[in-house]
Amino acid sequence: MTSIHNQTLAASAVEQTYEVSNLPSIAPSLTYSEGSEDQDEPHLPEAARQRRASTRLISQNASDIQKITGESTEQLINRCCGANCCMNFQNKKPGSEYEHIPLPDNEAFQSLGLRINEIPKVLTSVPEVPEQFTFLEKELRRESQAASPTDSAISMENDAGSENENGNGGIAALEQTLAKLELEDLDTSIQPPSFVQPHPPYHVYPAKIHNTRELTGQGAEKRTFHFDLDITDYPDEDNLDFKVGGAIGVSAPNDSASVEHVLDLLLVPRFLRDKPVWLRTTKGRWPTVWGDDKARKLVTTRRDLLTWCADLQSYPPTKPLLRVLAEYCHDPNEKKILLFLCSGEGQAVFCDFRTGPHISISQILSAFPSAKPPMDVLLSVLQPLMPRFYSLSNDPHESYEMRDGKQHRIIEIAVTVHETADWRGGSRKGIGSGYFQRQALRFLDQQAAGEKSPQLYIPMFKGLMANPLAKQFITDGPMLLIGAGVGIAPFRGFVQRRLKNANCANKVWVLQGIRDSLVDELYSGEWGVHEDEVKRVIQSRRGEGRYVQEEVINQADLVWFIINSLDGRVFVCGSSKGMGEGVEEALIKVAMAKGNLEHDEAKKFWELKKEVGQYIAETW
Repeated sequence: MTSIHNQTLAASAVEQTYEVSNLPSIAPSLTYSEGSEDQDEPHLPEAARQRRASTRLISQNASDIQKITGESTEQLINRCCGANCCMNFQNKKPGSEYEHIPLPDNEAFQSLGLRINEIPKVLTSVPEVPEQFTFLEKELRRESQAASPTDSAISMENDAGSENENGNGGIAALEQTLAKLELEDLDTSIQPPSFVQPHPPYHVYPAKIHNTRELTGQGAEKRTFHFDLDITDYPDEDNLDFKVGGAIGVSAPNDSASVEHVLDLLLVPRFLRDKPVWLRTTKGRWPTVWGDDKARKLVTTRRDLLTWCADLQSYPPTKPLLRVLAEYCHDPNEKKILLFLCSGEGQAVFCDFRTGPHISISQILSAFPSAKPPMDVLLSVLQPLMPRFYSLSNDPHESYEMRDGKQHRIIEIAVTVHETADWRGGSRKGIGSGYFQRQALRFLDQQAAGEKSPQLYIPMFKGLMANPLAKQFITDGPMLLIGAGVGIAPFRGFVQRRLKNANCANKVWVLQGIRDSLVDELYSGEWGVHEDEVKRVIQSRRGEGRYVQEEVINQADLVWFIINSLDGRVFVCGSSKGMGEGVEEALIKVAMAKGNLEHDEAKKFWELKKEVGQYIAETW
């Protein structure tokens, strides 16, 4: 049905012939509906439109997928691509002996949805225990000729020299520093240790929250918060300034409750969690983000490592992780299950395991309660905690505010909170968006309690100021900005700047896709003068129920005028799934209809426009 409908749309678009030379001398205005009297073109009758699939969560485990597709993951594997990625070990081997293993009786294990009946007594293709490259030591290793790190939390530049000249004086001094808890003069409750350094050679800057508010209304499917961040004292960095359309990096920590739970599950004594510990790595970038691949020595704490350096919930489980848990499992049945998941015979079950909902580290440790790996061994197989990036939603060159007799520079961002089901009930927030929500709610609570200036911070750094949306355009050609959800945020800065320039009047248009204007229209009334003339809101859950990609086709005159104008540009920002893919196909249909092109020709047209910087897409 969908393919027939798409062919009908494509055929109707091709039948209409337009010439570029017939472009109007002035820019078309935003039109309003297929039936609008402003439309000059006749419309062929269309079949009933089939709505795009909803973005609501419809599956949480492999059994839900089976209800939708009619097949389990194991059945899908039987007719896989043939690349041997799943090794086709799920069927029982003739002559092999199997045994029934009692499964762990706890809610965490049940939430994993593992369908394990019998396990072969002999398992093959079980990987070796991963190499450990992270070590937590109570005392410093007395190694001569040790290279001195440049990114340590404690300066060690003269370490080797001190030992050569004064015997063990260098190491003794460091041991004394360790005993005195002199990690570094840094508050790791508001920013990561300096060795994390996601922006070499610069460090993370704790930007004070100047203000925050919720942009979405009660009942919105997703909550979105706006933040004003004070960057008045942000250090100079090679004359690289914040730009309209740029994005900042945020080093968001793991939730403190999750960190505490993992420390409890690993049986780390509470009196040790915040005490300095000697961290030694033998290779890799960790615990930095983008540092050099090399061995490191530094002083830190166990809590800081789990809070700022290891991702505890964003990645599916890996075989190295399961193999480590199996190695340190005290219960023989739990050990057999973990080894089975690592083996070739358990590959199909492992695929189900990985493709289900995200599984947190605390969840899997709770599911196998006898697995108690040393913390440094576990850190060797966890994924690093990476920065999150958020586009600026204002013009940073024009955003200043007077406070306390001083001019403060403000940047603004919008963050949509990502939620997924939690195995203990309720929902679990994303690491980045969950951190922003916690900070916003704390700020609002303190304000409500009478605190005029809450002391809350966002650990950030000047991230992507060279991305496509941040490119500085000298000319003032027309712009069409297409976005959905929080993807509309960076366009607000574009419009604010353009409406202040007389040469750019009537040269910027916005197509904003939302679900329901009553609860989730972001920045309504905050785009500057003449907002109703430059912005069109398309609702998918209210009224006629349109999507922004459908409105792109409806605004074909405007799209074609802009992209063929001198220095005209089309920007797209938002999720690549659904919206991004749909807008790209809609633009191809516009080129087919207006330029009388075949599908491949129209696709090539937009590829060429992207190469010359006239079509700019920033999707995720």
